[in-house]
This record gives sequence, structure tokens and C-alpha cells, in this order.
Amino acid sequence: MKVAITGATGFVGSRLVQRLQGEGHKTVVLTRNTTFAQKVFPSEAFPNVEIVAYTPNASGSWQSVIASCDGVVNLAGEPIGEGRWTPERKQEILNSRKLGTQKIVEAIANANPKPSVLVNASAIGYYGTSETATFDETSLSGNDFLAQVCQAWEAEARKVKDAGVRLVILRFGIVLGNGGALGKMIPPFKLFAGGPIGSGRQWFSWIHVDDLVNLILQALTKPQIEGVYNATAPNPVRMADLSQALGQVMNRPSWLPVPAFAIEALLGDGAIVVLEGQQVIPKRTVQTGFEYKYPTLQSALTQILN
Repeated sequence: MKVAITGATGFVGSRLVQRLQGEGHKTVVLTRNTTFAQKVFPSEAFPNVEIVAYTPNASGSWQSVIASCDGVVNLAGEPIGEGRWTPERKQEILNSRKLGTQKIVEAIANANPKPSVLVNASAIGYYGTSETATFDETSLSGNDFLAQVCQAWEAEARKVKDAGVRLVILRFGIVLGNGGALGKMIPPFKLFAGGPIGSGRQWFSWIHVDDLVNLILQALTKPQIEGVYNATAPNPVRMADLSQALGQVMNRPSWLPVPAFAIEALLGDGAIVVLEGQQVIPKRTVQTGFEYKYPTLQSALTQILN
């Protein structure tokens, strides 16, 4: 199998490339920074990786490499949890997903032969936030900024079906592993200053990075997998429970809360990512028979931290 991947040097993408390399598959890494990609995937360790320069929001010669691929995984997008959401920043977050996906779909439509599948990332921000509601793949979208971004993102991805290509949209929860969101939470616990963020009542819908990679591989290889799937573990928790579990696994106290105003001062509107949440159930994902290696938070944290 040969797979083109955008966002391949990121937290999830790099883990996916490692897995594909280990299983003998070929990977085309579409990247804005070839020098950095070559450091992440040195040729001696990744002989099956081809690194191709591309501009996410512009057509170009990079699009021709899609024709040689069996599948495409589109993970690219500006980080949403870093920095304040100025009007310019919000436009970057939207454009990186909407326009980037538009150009990937354009490349697939023009490819001959075409890849058989596009696996496109989205996020559980699609549903909006709530402390009381439960969401699955059939739930309606929210109306806040992140929900609007996800709607636009998914709308561009759906256009690939006009080219007769199978589409799988994975709505990512918070991805746990060595790095990512968890990497930012661990340092305070190491200093005996860990605790819940904000009220602690907000929902935290998560997935272990290895389960997410397995889910992407299932989407690539199983023709019956099509449509929208929540890429979350089947057991979401509240933020207070996350902090307690993290303290237990690290053998550290977990009682010192991080006040909401401190996060808001740092992130502005972006604080919604950690101060508000949603309880998301992977109903369709479970119905496919997908088996989670880490279905509970305790099992995930134990594997990551020990």
C-alpha cells in the first residue's frame, strides 16, 4: 500500500508514518518544510518514505504524486490550542483546514488512477460544548467557532465523493501520548502542582494515539468503512477525573486547580478548548467491531507514563 499524508510530521502523523514503515508500506509525506521532514524521517531509518514539498492552500506539481497512491490521509491544520484567537489567527485556523482540504480533493479528482480512499481528519469540536449532553456521530453540529470550522472542513472533504472516491471522516478527540495535550499537563504534576483546569466538570473525550493510528489504518484498508466516525475512546471522563487519574499514575497530588481566568489570560478565546468540552461516544466506531487497546483512561495513562 502507498499512502500520501499531510500533517505527517505532527504528533499523530509521525506515529502513523512509523507504523506504515514498520509494516512495509510506502508513504508520501506532503510537507511545507522538507528540511524538517528529513530530520523527522531520515532515509536510513525510513527507506519507504518519499518527502514531497507542497503548499497546502495552492495547486502545484505536488498534486501529481497523488496519482500513484492507494490512499490519502489529510491531517494538516494550524494548531487550535496555541496562542490567542485573534481575528487573523481564527482565519488561519479555518483556511488551513478548508483550503488545504480543497486542494487535496482537487488533486484526487485530477489523479489518474485515483486513490481509492480519503481519510480526512475533523474534530469533536463539531458538536459544540456541553456539560450535560451526550453526542454521537448522528448528533447535530454546534454553532460556535470550532463547530463552524469543522463544518467547513468536512464540507470540502465530502466533495471527493463526486470523484467516486470513498471518504472516511474521523472526528478526533483529545489525543493522548508522549507529547500533544498530555505533554503540557504533565510538568505541573511533576512539580507537585497538578490539578483540574477550570471547574473540573467539563467533559474530556480522549483517545490513545495508538488506537487512533489503528483507526486510521482500518479506514484505509477496509472498503466497508465509510462516512463519519468519532475517533474517541468509549469512556470519556470529566476533567476532575482526568486529573485524579493522572495524579494516581504519577504518584503525585492532584488537588491544586488551575483557575479559568489564568487560562483565559493566556489563550483568550482559545481557552474554550480546555475550559469547555463535550461528552462524545464513538457509537459507529464501536459498531464496526473496532477493538480498543486502551479503552479506559487508567490503561492509557499507565501505558504512556510507565
